[in-house]
Amino acid sequence: MNTVLWMAQICAAWIFLVVGTAKLFVPREKLATRMHWAAEWPRSRIKLLGLAEVAGAMGLVLPVATGIAPVLTPIAAMCLALLMAGAIATHRRLRENFAPAVIIALLCFGIAVAHVQRLHSHSKETRTMRLG
Repeated sequence: MNTVLWMAQICAAWIFLVVGTAKLFVPREKLATRMHWAAEWPRSRIKLLGLAEVAGAMGLVLPVATGIAPVLTPIAAMCLALLMAGAIATHRRLRENFAPAVIIALLCFGIAVAHVQRLHSHSKETRTMRLG
């Protein structure tokens, strides 16, 4: 289970890192050729979205990898799932294919659930060890 969870986290983080970096550094006009919604959005909002995606990508991997505040990983995963809910709504409104956004949202939700379960079982084991 641990290996599958790491693979899911790395896959999701890579997707958000690549797409978020593009939103940060590619001009809006060029983004709009592939991401039609970008033509309607102000540059500052596109940059903010890209920053949120890059930060979320780091939040999926770094807290658990370093052992520093691992509770941040499921929070990052849920935030990214909510971000993808917005993407789904936008793609539906534009009558575009929203299936990739649904898949990524479900992947992020699954990562969050798996980490919450791991944190919960770890806290149970710690309490049992203290009492026993």
